[in-house]
Amino acid sequence: MKQEHKVIVGLTLAWLLLYVLGNNFLVITDPVEGNYAETAREMLAAGDYFSPQIYGNYWYDKPIMFYLELIAAFKLFGLSDFSARFFPAIMSWCGIMLTYWTGKRFYNQRTGLYAAVLMMLSLEYWYLGHAVITDMTLFIAESVSLIGFYIAYTEKNVKWYYAAFAASGIAVLTKGPIGLCLPGLIIMLFLLWQRDFKFLFNRHTLGGFVLFFAVVSLWYVPMYLQHGSDFILTFLGVHNVLRATVSEHPRDDVWYYYTLIFMAGFFPWSFVFVPAKIRQWFKKCPCLPQMPRERFLLLWAVTVFVVFQSFATKYVSYTFPYMIPVALLMVSWFQQHTKLFTRMAGAMAVTYVALLFLVAAPIMHERSAHDIAVMVKPHLTADTQVYCFNCGEPASFAFYTETIPRRLESRERINAKKNKEISWDAKNVMSLTAYDEVSDDSPVMVITSVNNYEALNKAVPGQWQSLGAAGEYQVYYRPAAK
Repeated sequence: MKQEHKVIVGLTLAWLLLYVLGNNFLVITDPVEGNYAETAREMLAAGDYFSPQIYGNYWYDKPIMFYLELIAAFKLFGLSDFSARFFPAIMSWCGIMLTYWTGKRFYNQRTGLYAAVLMMLSLEYWYLGHAVITDMTLFIAESVSLIGFYIAYTEKNVKWYYAAFAASGIAVLTKGPIGLCLPGLIIMLFLLWQRDFKFLFNRHTLGGFVLFFAVVSLWYVPMYLQHGSDFILTFLGVHNVLRATVSEHPRDDVWYYYTLIFMAGFFPWSFVFVPAKIRQWFKKCPCLPQMPRERFLLLWAVTVFVVFQSFATKYVSYTFPYMIPVALLMVSWFQQHTKLFTRMAGAMAVTYVALLFLVAAPIMHERSAHDIAVMVKPHLTADTQVYCFNCGEPASFAFYTETIPRRLESRERINAKKNKEISWDAKNVMSLTAYDEVSDDSPVMVITSVNNYEALNKAVPGQWQSLGAAGEYQVYYRPAAK
């Protein structure tokens, strides 16, 4: 028990150094982090902890779970960069501990420790442990679901079976149907490999689904009753079906995308492990695992990779749920090379601390409206009209100024956007204002891209004053007509 205490304390101290230190210097970036933070801010301001809303409009990009985490952090610590990153950091600690515990339960304490350190010092885990996005919470929920199933299967422990269904419900409350479909597919493939599909045909499977639906219905049923077809069409149609079938970023839809993500995500370990394994396979042809434990881990990792490689839309974080099985499968090689592992771990710990302060923090300021928001906030009054022009929807500006901007568009483009077809335009929920509708009766503030004055003055003529520029953005101000 004393040794166990030392391991947990050691991992926690390392986590504090690598995942908490400096979070207050990491500003909210656009577009993704800004969308999550601003949505939670507006929900908190409205006192509505149920329906996600941004720019004063309901939107159905993601379910409720991560927004509730952000709201809780904002209530605890106020609106700040640290509070926005608080729960991703907490979930990263949970993931480290879950990896250690799983490795210890599946193998031994040494394996659990090595796997936890390997994952904690992998580039993708470090990145997502700081990011204001849903993936760390989804990772925990799906991992608990799969680990719970395996323990229930091998130890005939019914409690873990129900825990697996409950965790899958939380995953669906975090990111949608994938929280059930992905673990479910992995489990079915594993049982087919084991030739034990009959395991599912018992009363506890029915009870598990009852528990699962009880969890997800806490939010999905009232959301449908309140918002109707708009919720179904946008949430399922755009953010699930369209994402899987139509590429949001066509240049990333290539067959080798997640191979590159794997190599970069498990840096530095992948650059040592993969060449070593390739050399080993040339000497001796690899065999498929015979033990259920290795079969389960391998299927978990490979299924995640193949499923998301088949999706039309690809994101860096989609394959994140394979981190635990890959870490556990990798670590046996590194346990045979202890000195190399220790040196790499020490070097990466120092590198990540330096990277956060010297590289990540400055880059994030360039990709955020934080600096320009601080600069212009003294000019904001209760009657100031705030608009965006030719710069997308900079949610971080809304978050830091605590305003709800509208987007300036030509009347022709506004009319063209009124169709109700399922398309990526549904992701843009900021209310639109035509150029000729901007009032002269009150001050106007416009955030736009740098050096965009001529286009702005052509669209909305007036005596514009530049309030400053920072990063990608510049803000112009026009006083009320006298």
